[in-house]
Amino acid sequence: MAGSSTEEKYNEIAKPALLEAIHTDDVVRFREEFLALHPYDQASFFSDIEDEDRRKVYLYLSPAEMAELFENIGLEKDQVQVYVSEMDPTYAADMFANMYADDAVDVLNELEKDQVTRFLNIMDQDAASEIKDLLHYEEYTAGSIMTTEYISIAANQTVRSAMYILKSEAPTAETIYYVYVVDEDEKLVGVISLRDLIISDDDTMISDIMYDRIVSVKVTEDQEQVARMMKDYDFLALPVVDDAVRLVGIITVDDIIDVLEEEASDDYSKLAAVTDMDQLDMTPFSAAKKRLPWLVILLFLGMMTASLIGVFEETLEQVAILAIFIPLIAGMAGNSGTQALAVAVRGIATGEVQKESVKKLIYREAGTGLITGISCGIIVMVLVSIWHNNVYLGILVGASIMGALFVATLAGSFVPLIMHRYKIDPAVASGPFITTINDLISILIYFGLATVFMNHLL
Repeated sequence: MAGSSTEEKYNEIAKPALLEAIHTDDVVRFREEFLALHPYDQASFFSDIEDEDRRKVYLYLSPAEMAELFENIGLEKDQVQVYVSEMDPTYAADMFANMYADDAVDVLNELEKDQVTRFLNIMDQDAASEIKDLLHYEEYTAGSIMTTEYISIAANQTVRSAMYILKSEAPTAETIYYVYVVDEDEKLVGVISLRDLIISDDDTMISDIMYDRIVSVKVTEDQEQVARMMKDYDFLALPVVDDAVRLVGIITVDDIIDVLEEEASDDYSKLAAVTDMDQLDMTPFSAAKKRLPWLVILLFLGMMTASLIGVFEETLEQVAILAIFIPLIAGMAGNSGTQALAVAVRGIATGEVQKESVKKLIYREAGTGLITGISCGIIVMVLVSIWHNNVYLGILVGASIMGALFVATLAGSFVPLIMHRYKIDPAVASGPFITTINDLISILIYFGLATVFMNHLL
């Protein structure tokens, strides 16, 4: 409720006042009202206004103030292109130079390479060099999301001298809650919290109070694994090292929140057989372009199902009533497979499913499929036998349900595990794919049993 009332206050008071200041060219009033807002509300206002109003905002705010806004706004590629194209190139370059290096890299990665090169050439060279160092890391790795604005100290200095360094470097550091200890070769040898620095005696040596059992990640580590480590250890920041264990950057919790959102969105997209989540402002052509390849693949898989039914055309002609149970059996198999898929993909994503627990997962899902299959099979057998006054038809449909649920549950858990083993994103084993594959399996089981039962059905 508190969040809702705050948002209402912003919408009802701040936004109209800011728009009025823009439309009347009242720069002083705009700056007073705008800079008093929380950074999130600033970003929300900027995203909501028209392009003509945004162009005035660029005139009213300094590149440093716009940099802070950009650090708090979730930008899609199309938005980045629009906003940056509205700015004067020098203004945009100064804005990037004033952003934390990792945030600047996130935005620049959404631009064309020639645009990035142009901005780096007119940017302050120190800032450009720092950004270039981060741009060369492979996307979705620890190196690509880390920041180089951290504070490091030496083990052979006192708390007094460390506090002096902390005070002098804090304004440009992204976080000061952890201070990292390095040796003369810049190798990471320890970490100390701000709290420990504050409560320690000024003459205490850093080596005596630092924590030397350090948890760190390599620059090449996958960002999803980094996010899992941050969650497991409840860190606010995580040091990043190279192959020589030299400290090269840190990853902060705000970047990990963005990673978790990105990974969740990516997995959900794949589970829905969409390469990327559709944005509300995406054109119908763009949305169709992203969805069509998956639908075409599923179309061909569906044609395989139709062809399989065609193989049993003679069986259907002799016992036409079999056709009415096809959607029931295929649907139940699809539902069961999707449930098992969700459990397996979640287990892989959270790290719960490791090499030693794969067999345990398969055995559990096999048992679950068997129990649910027998239960649903018995229920359907009784209902169909009474409905059509035919025990053999009831046994056929019940046995088909039992077999389909058992196999579909195994497939739903087994397919993503195989993909994960071969370094393929298990979310690619999406719901539509599992459903279509299980359609094939369930139809084969159903009509295979029907052929065996044919004499009794006739």
